[in-house]
Amino acid sequence: MAFHLSHTRIRHFPIDILSPPSNETPIESDEPKRCHACFRPRSLCFCELIPKVANQTDVLIMQHRRERSHPFNTARIVGQSLQKCRVMVAYNHELAERFATMPLSDGVGLLYPGDNAKLLSDLSPEERPKQLVVIDGTWHHAKTLFRDIPRLQTLPRYRLAPSQPGRYRIRREPNEHALSTLEATVAALSAIEPTTPGFDRLLDVFDRMIADQIGHAKSNWRLNETRRRGSANVPRVLTEDVSKIVVAYGEQERGNTDNATATDSHSPAPLFWNAVRMGTGEFFRCAIQSESLTDESFMRRLRLTTEELEPLVTVDEFRERWRTFVRPDDRVATFHRSTSKLLEDIGADFSPSIVLKSINLNPQTKESDPRTPAILSDQTSNSRPLRRLAWAVRFVEELVQHSAN
Repeated sequence: MAFHLSHTRIRHFPIDILSPPSNETPIESDEPKRCHACFRPRSLCFCELIPKVANQTDVLIMQHRRERSHPFNTARIVGQSLQKCRVMVAYNHELAERFATMPLSDGVGLLYPGDNAKLLSDLSPEERPKQLVVIDGTWHHAKTLFRDIPRLQTLPRYRLAPSQPGRYRIRREPNEHALSTLEATVAALSAIEPTTPGFDRLLDVFDRMIADQIGHAKSNWRLNETRRRGSANVPRVLTEDVSKIVVAYGEQERGNTDNATATDSHSPAPLFWNAVRMGTGEFFRCAIQSESLTDESFMRRLRLTTEELEPLVTVDEFRERWRTFVRPDDRVATFHRSTSKLLEDIGADFSPSIVLKSINLNPQTKESDPRTPAILSDQTSNSRPLRRLAWAVRFVEELVQHSAN
């Protein structure tokens, strides 16, 4: 792949938010010392430096909802700078519905790598796109947006061939030639309309943002380095307010096990999901319709009763039930990254996640420990999902105790 889109977010400027901002703190509540345009501390504000670029190519940025409010936000700079730029922000299915009926230019193209993507720098002026669609998000989110928005898959695709590593040193990237959304958009527009002035000044502002951030860094993660070995790295939310923690565990479908080389294989969807709110003990349980439910050997391993599988809901219904359960300031704690990824793959990652296994503190209790945490004492199931949820709850309790000591 010639480039990767990066961890970028946007909140202001020509922006179309398709779903209510239930999971973010409104800008109006920020501290007075924070700029309400770039959403950075006043001492690090660079808004006055952002050039106004009179680009001729319409730019449409399709942004995953979770990318809206990150502080290292290059798409926000793009939105401030480009004269012709619009941003759509929502969850995947909402973007798909809106984009399906949106008028597009006859010369529209998608900036997205692939075998059939044309290299922008090789095109004649007549072959260059007149409207450019850019996907904004982590590389994982970009792939899910492309997968879940059918109309994107029908657009001509264009790619870049970076000759130098990306400059986005304050975020980890999938490879050294990965580009932020700003870098990718600037490179694409420079190839499409090479005589338009201002793109180099926009890159200068980008470099300034990175240099300022590194100069003010207080921890090594900003320099793309790994955490100090031996550090427990317990998330602050566990030490400050465990009531905001929702511990969750989900079982997934069998997956495409019948033919491991099948070209139409896909990520397994959630099959059964349960969670508990640490502050109140509020319990969530939901079973999702799936052909895996007819596999007797598979279901025996899960040990789920008929009552626990009723009522069965669709993935969309599960997504809405989960959206109702989680609160704006919740953090969803799962033991394994694969569990939180189940939510991401279906666009149900409404709250930031904490992966307990990544914390450098070995749990004292084992998964097979039969003890039931007090917060789950009213749950009588002996299913594998509940046992594993109990294990994650016990680990959260250990982390809280460890932090208190």
